[in-house]
Amino acid sequence: MLEIKNLSWTAPDGRKIINDVSLNIPNKKLIVITGPNGSGKTTTINCLLSLLTYDRGDIEIFGKKMTPNAYDIKKDIGVVMQNVAVFDELNVYENIDYFCGLYITDKKLRRKLVDEAIEFVGLEDFRKFYPKKLSGGLLRRLNIACGIAHRPKLIIFDEPTVAVDPQSRNKILEGIQRLNKEGATIIYTSHYMEEVEQICTRIAIMDKGKSVAMGTTDELKKLISVTETIKIEIEPLTDGEMNELKALPHISEAVCEDGHLNIKCSGGKHNLIRIMDFLQKKDKAMGRVFSEQPSLNDIFLEITGKELRDDQ
Repeated sequence: MLEIKNLSWTAPDGRKIINDVSLNIPNKKLIVITGPNGSGKTTTINCLLSLLTYDRGDIEIFGKKMTPNAYDIKKDIGVVMQNVAVFDELNVYENIDYFCGLYITDKKLRRKLVDEAIEFVGLEDFRKFYPKKLSGGLLRRLNIACGIAHRPKLIIFDEPTVAVDPQSRNKILEGIQRLNKEGATIIYTSHYMEEVEQICTRIAIMDKGKSVAMGTTDELKKLISVTETIKIEIEPLTDGEMNELKALPHISEAVCEDGHLNIKCSGGKHNLIRIMDFLQKKDKAMGRVFSEQPSLNDIFLEITGKELRDDQ
C-alpha cells in the first residue's frame, strides 16, 4: 500500500528533521507512527503527501511513485490533520459535501456518501450546525467526516484526538478501528501511548527524525532489556539468599527492602515459577505477588529515552 525508502528532509534553517526514514505499510493494516514531540511524525506525513519537497528518498503509494501532481493517487487518500480545517461559513452537511465533492462529482452518490459520513461520526443531530457552535469533540468528528466521506483506500490521521474529551476520544478511536475493519489502510500518528495500545496492529517508533523501531507490541517488547517485573511481599532475605536469587537465569536486578522483593527479568519464560520455587525452598513467608509485562509506555521510554524534551 505504501513504501517509503530512505526519506530525508532538511528545514530551511538547516536542521535535519527527517533522516533516512524507511517504512513499509501493508494493505488494509492499521499502523501507528509514534514518537516524542518533534520526532518528525508530521513532517513525514507532509512529505508522503508531497506537501514538502524532500532532499532525497522514494515514496510509492498503491505501487505508484507519489508526486505533487499525482492526482490519480491523491483521490484515494483521506487526510485528517492535527489542526481542524473546515469552513466556518458552511454548516456540518455543507462542509462534508464540499470536501466530498472534490472527488465525487455525481450528486446522487455524493449525497449518499455525505449521509453515511454524518452517521459514521455521529453528527446526525448537528447537520445544520455551523462549526463555531460545535464543541471541540464534535468539531474533531466533523473534521474526520470531511476527510473520509469520499471512501478513500488510505486514510491518514495526524493526532486527531488532541484536546478532546474522553467520550469523543473513544468515539473517534472506535470509528478509526471500524474504518480499518471495513478495508481502509490507516496511518495514525500519536504520542498518547494508551491510544496506541488500544488501536494498533503495528507500531513504528520515530525519534530525532529516524525510524528507530517497528513491529507489533510483542515484537517491540523483545527490543528492551526489562521484559518482566515481579513484586513480592516477603520477609527479609539474607545477603546469601539474595546472591543466590540474583544468580537465577534471566534476573537482571533484584532488591529486597521494606518487606518487598522487587525483581526485574530480562527475557526467558516461567520466571515467576522459578522464583517462587526458589523462595519456597528457602521456606520464606510470602504475601501478595505481582507480575507485570512491560507496557507500551515502558517500551517507548526505553527506546526514546526518559529525558524531558520538546524538540521543534
